[in-house]
Amino acid sequence: MQIVILGSGNIATQWGKAFLAAGHHITQVYSRTLANAAALAKLLSSQAIDNLADLHQDADLYVLALADAAIPTLLPSLPKVKGLVIHCSGATDMALLQDFENYGVAYPVQSFSKEVDISFTQIPFGIEANSKQNETLLFDLFASLSNKTFACNSEQRLAIHVAAVFANNFSNALFQVANELLSQHNLPFNLIRPIILETAAKVQNKLPKDVQTGPASRNDEITIRKHLQFISDNNEWQLIYQQITNLIKKRG
Repeated sequence: MQIVILGSGNIATQWGKAFLAAGHHITQVYSRTLANAAALAKLLSSQAIDNLADLHQDADLYVLALADAAIPTLLPSLPKVKGLVIHCSGATDMALLQDFENYGVAYPVQSFSKEVDISFTQIPFGIEANSKQNETLLFDLFASLSNKTFACNSEQRLAIHVAAVFANNFSNALFQVANELLSQHNLPFNLIRPIILETAAKVQNKLPKDVQTGPASRNDEITIRKHLQFISDNNEWQLIYQQITNLIKKRG
């Protein structure tokens, strides 16, 4: 398949390498900053462009590997190509692409970094398209990367995206709170890495509510008050602790 990638960031890099490894040809990489496009294009044996007027209009697939806010900004300048135009955003409705003849979405339920190579085989990809033919094309394409493709409309995709923010982004922010608390008492973050891994491992086979532990789950008010007193010099941490404690109690 002939593929054009619009973007040069984390998703563009990881998807580009995965497409290339699966035998597809990345014909062009677009970025508003030519140096960024050139860096990725070199990696993918592709052509770098920073002007949409230079876009190849005969590619099979155009991947908008862009930040959510950048997608509507770019679309008015994107030529009305005949190939399939897709974005990979969890929070952007597919209808945003409706001015194109062929369009769809392939949403990966995963976070990406340029520097960290990742195996695509176990990443779920939510697929949506404006026609059965385009849906089949996307299922066939992403089956060459992953074993976990599934049909997913825009509302379902948004639900997954919000859930992923709770599970991934918010939990990571709490890891940082834990790190700062430990640092205040001259303790290393390494001390809680094993329990983080154990917590994540448990929910691979069970529902979170079935493996919840801690003082809130057992209504241990003495420990809860002691904890709140211990972090009383940080109102933000106290608020987070109290709200999550109440959430756990309600689900107990």
